[in-house]
Amino acid sequence: MCYLLEGFYLKPVVAIAGPTGAGKSELALRVAEEFNGEVVNCDSLQIYRYLDIGTAKLAPAEMRGIPHHLIDILDPDQIFTAGEYARLARLALAGISGRHMLPVVAGGTGFYMRALFEGLFRGPERDAALRERLALRERRRPGSLHRLLTRFDATAAARIHRNDLPKVMRALEVCLIARRPVTEMFREGRDALEGYRTLKIGLSPDRDALYARLDERCRQMFESGLLEEVQRILNLGFPNEAKPFESHGYWQAIQMLHGELNAKEALFYAQRNTRNYAKRQMTWFRKEPGMEWLHGFGAEPRIQDATLARVREFLTNC
Repeated sequence: MCYLLEGFYLKPVVAIAGPTGAGKSELALRVAEEFNGEVVNCDSLQIYRYLDIGTAKLAPAEMRGIPHHLIDILDPDQIFTAGEYARLARLALAGISGRHMLPVVAGGTGFYMRALFEGLFRGPERDAALRERLALRERRRPGSLHRLLTRFDATAAARIHRNDLPKVMRALEVCLIARRPVTEMFREGRDALEGYRTLKIGLSPDRDALYARLDERCRQMFESGLLEEVQRILNLGFPNEAKPFESHGYWQAIQMLHGELNAKEALFYAQRNTRNYAKRQMTWFRKEPGMEWLHGFGAEPRIQDATLARVREFLTNC
């Protein structure tokens, strides 16, 4: 099940990616069942406790006895970065491989997946005091951090949307601490995953079929108690401003609770924003190197058969 390269065995890992609603979880389960695998979550929302309905998180009974890692590991108000995800996911890979099982990474957060496999540049550690000063500056003058980043690193500023405050702040933090453009540091290389060879399977369903499925899933989420789920989380003491609440569906539920949207409006915006998010995911993953695309949903028998055949070939072609 492994390549031999310069005296070291390269352990296998399978990654299943694609847009939300494509059936990644179901396909990952099928691969794990067939090849003695364990699933490593790569969804930036499913890492949070209590967010179940709006993230389409599998219930324990739906996991069919397959171990799942990096699910329900944080409270909604905890900060979590791609670098922290990469560190924990690599520990999970090592543990799974150490048990002679197959790691199956599944999810639609492209930046997390890239951090896991390709690594991130070795920038300075987060500076809480500096971040607080930057946040205060942004509150007083919205947009000022992006303008400041443009002065220090115009290339980085051009690549980051001015409204993506976490990325703007991190890039600016690196520039200020390292006294160098973050783009320059990025070119110096990343800490890529070592000791593994990876098979990346991408799901690319028909767009109209995917959008119809997403619209229906949003409708079912609201009908299944999304509003009540959000209220329970708020009742636990977590703030409206918690990062996970910025996601599609959850933010509209917050707006409903505040009386800013009615049920029809909330569903409309949740559906629209989810479709747009799926489109952005596909744009990201199409640029991902080494992705092998299958045109369909993960639960389709023909897609599962093709995936199992490809994984079998991957594992036996040593």
